[in-house]
Amino acid sequence: MDSKNYDVEKLAVATVASHTAIQILRGAKKYGFRTIAVAGSERAASFYRRLWFIDDVWIADFSSFKQVAEKLRRENAILIPHGSYVEYVGWRQALEAPVPTLGCRELIKWEADQHKKMELLKNAGIPTPRHFVSLDQVNGVVIVKLFGAKGGRGYFVARDREELRRKLARIDGDYIIQEYIFGVPAYYHYFASPVYNRVEIFGADIRYESNVDGRNFGLVEPTFVVVGNLPLVLRESLLPTVLEYGENFVKVVREMVRCEMAGPYCLESIIRDDMSIIVFEFSGRIVAGTNIYMGYGSPYSTLYFDKPMDMGERIAHEIREAAVRGRLEALVT
Repeated sequence: MDSKNYDVEKLAVATVASHTAIQILRGAKKYGFRTIAVAGSERAASFYRRLWFIDDVWIADFSSFKQVAEKLRRENAILIPHGSYVEYVGWRQALEAPVPTLGCRELIKWEADQHKKMELLKNAGIPTPRHFVSLDQVNGVVIVKLFGAKGGRGYFVARDREELRRKLARIDGDYIIQEYIFGVPAYYHYFASPVYNRVEIFGADIRYESNVDGRNFGLVEPTFVVVGNLPLVLRESLLPTVLEYGENFVKVVREMVRCEMAGPYCLESIIRDDMSIIVFEFSGRIVAGTNIYMGYGSPYSTLYFDKPMDMGERIAHEIREAAVRGRLEALVT
């Protein structure tokens, strides 16, 4: 997407009013950008209007996003995608939206398809769970995941083939069947920086999921709806592997998706008791787990800037530096 005609002295940062909008727009305002939140309802808009760092709050119909995108372009805005944007707007509209969008826009399409996700990870040489294309292949505990950025909604575990058959009968839509990996969940936050020509480890979190982590006392079926996130500082000996996987992911996106990563992304994993890391998903944009260090910064950010910085600030820093150096085109598609 061409942004050469943008006035770099009057850039705005925009995002959908949900998910990570607060930290994205707070960080943008801290770096001097005008900020725009696009809400899907008056109820949401009334909340975001109360925040001092948001200059404009619009209400929009996400089912016809092109008009919003055209208006954002006229406002000299860069759009920051996140999980709610992917889910509400959808990959088709996201690919066609006529506004410069942070990161590899084509990856949004890949993210919407669980099979293409796993193909990308495997080609990066990153260990992944086995997946099954038919019930006859299943010989143990599996997890079934729906397509799209649904925050875990609709996912379920089956302990054997018959339980799986029974539960699959209730599904309407696309899904993937994966081997259930036992261990500790860990979600790694990265930042791909065209300005500094590097991949940064920027943080880690654990998702807090309703009927998995809540007080269910074994009385309800486990479900995986994410209600929040918990901070995680990784065992230091894991960091070389985590960075290697993050860098490998950037390389495979370049080779297979044919675009360059720019900005935040996430690899989502289980760490087993032998310290091996099995990656079961990726998010090709900012994840809500980065909200855990909003306002005081990720401990890992000090590795690169010798000061704490949250992901919203990191995005704004990259946009500002790219604008100053005449490299804004390297950040957006």
